[in-house]
Amino acid sequence: MNFASVRIITDDVDRLVAFYEKVMGVSAERPAPVFAELVAPSCTLAIGHSQTAQLFGAGSVMGANNRTVIIEFRVDDVEAEYVRLKPFVDHWVKEPTTMPWGNRSMLFRDPDGNLLNLFEPVTEDAIKRFRGRH
Repeated sequence: MNFASVRIITDDVDRLVAFYEKVMGVSAERPAPVFAELVAPSCTLAIGHSQTAQLFGAGSVMGANNRTVIIEFRVDDVEAEYVRLKPFVDHWVKEPTTMPWGNRSMLFRDPDGNLLNLFEPVTEDAIKRFRGRH
């Protein structure tokens, strides 16, 4: 089994696509106006309009209603990413902080309120955990 993607449902695909293009530094593929994919070497983030929700079953998904998932990206330099992203991130949850498990993390919300964590392993144990992963 291969993990294919994470999909965010939203009422404003264009707004979220523009936000994630800035965060991820990649251009979205737009096979349809109601759907986009941002493909990175290690993952694909899909964004679908709430109009597509009916295809999955009535009431199965709802845009801008998530408080249980954290979308995480490993980066080379959390401090540099903080400086780069600070001008357009409106809601910071945690500025760069070293976590007890050895990652330097910063957390913020996208325009729909989904939580993102950009992190960098900084302790020897944390670096070992990620060695060899994409």
